[in-house]
Amino acid sequence: MLQTIQFDPDMIRRFDVPGPRYTSYPTADRFLAEFTPESQAGHLARLSTPQGTRPLSLYFHIPFCNTICYYCACNKVITKDHSRSAKYIDYLEREMAMQAALLPAPRPVAQMHWGGGTPTFLQPEEILRLVSAIRQHFTLQAGGEFSIEVDPRKVSAETVALLAREGFNRMSVGVQDFDPKVQAAVNRRQSVEETRLVIDAARAEGFRSISVDLIYGLPHQSVEGFGRTLDTVLAMQPDRLALYNYAHLPSRFMPQRRINETDLPAPDAKLQILALAIERLGAAGYVFIGMDHFARPDDELAVAQREGRLQRNFQGYSTHAECDLLAFGVSAIGKAGGAFSQNQRELDPYYAALDRGELPVMRGWALSADDELRNAVIQTLMCDFSLSFELMSSRFGVRFEEYFAAELNDLRELGAAGLLSIDAHGVQVSAAGRMLVRIIAMVFDAYLRSDREKRRYSRVI
Repeated sequence: MLQTIQFDPDMIRRFDVPGPRYTSYPTADRFLAEFTPESQAGHLARLSTPQGTRPLSLYFHIPFCNTICYYCACNKVITKDHSRSAKYIDYLEREMAMQAALLPAPRPVAQMHWGGGTPTFLQPEEILRLVSAIRQHFTLQAGGEFSIEVDPRKVSAETVALLAREGFNRMSVGVQDFDPKVQAAVNRRQSVEETRLVIDAARAEGFRSISVDLIYGLPHQSVEGFGRTLDTVLAMQPDRLALYNYAHLPSRFMPQRRINETDLPAPDAKLQILALAIERLGAAGYVFIGMDHFARPDDELAVAQREGRLQRNFQGYSTHAECDLLAFGVSAIGKAGGAFSQNQRELDPYYAALDRGELPVMRGWALSADDELRNAVIQTLMCDFSLSFELMSSRFGVRFEEYFAAELNDLRELGAAGLLSIDAHGVQVSAAGRMLVRIIAMVFDAYLRSDREKRRYSRVI
């Protein structure tokens, strides 16, 4: 761990600027309304090409939550009314039927993820109903990667057993912080005991990977307090940890207006919290995967990174680079047939589109040859922390050094600052630069280069 990442606070202060997370390229804020339901149907039909043998990845967005967490920037619906989720599953079934009908041939599903919102808002009978509908339209591959985001405050051991019986084998558990004062400030009260119960139940049911999500930069957080949270989480021995930076953007996310800005840790205190987390995770044997993800050396993410199979998508780092991604539900984003597509963000327009017999697409983006090349460059940097000019030139039929002459000139400036080294063969991100790999990736973002000042992103650290 200490050989692969170096915490350099001065470098972080220098380069901590707003920037994309590159779960896609181009980023979702670039998608166009001119990309219509008909556009998406056409791109799905293109899967009859030789790429038709590629397996599928499915994403289901479940937007419902019982209560609101003030820090949350996800697309969600706060309710306790399960008639709303029952109706939503009706429409998910319709959307699945429409997308499946457009595929020219059956395709095995190697990966599935339920995100939210809170997917475990669904009652057991609703989970069973949705899984049954998925199996009606798609074939879940034996040994596939099937994951779900879990709020342990609302999940029993019986529910975990149900998920296991229905094929789920990976779980992401939201924690954020165990400090009671922090929990009160963000309206998420969650005990250690109920969290441990879910993790222990998942292990007992044979889940292959358990991830825990933490957030640094929340109100009232301190180095000492977050250290206690880290100790508690590490004692649970999760396979992966995600350490997210809290981006306070109350003008964009209304729930954040309930957070008192004066209660947020100062920038230096926030850096100290991050430094402590990196030190503790390294001492516990976790490998830095990239950005905000850590994993045990034998976890599939770490193995995929070592073997050059790691990728990024809208759920973060993933082991299935070869899949076409079909997405279902409000705001869900997919990538298939050379295009990104995003569904309607609100329930009523989503329902209305399906009532009209249309795919509920709100916007999207058809990738150009330049987009595909830059996407590959950015993905490789974000996942491998290195870049071979020869491999990229061969793969895309370009002379890399000529095509990216301006970008390479900018990279040399970052190299002088210590973020990377560059020679005739390629780029190698330094141990200190890995925390700031987004800064390096931004150099290859053609759209960001043209209008950086017009876009609003969270800060890199």
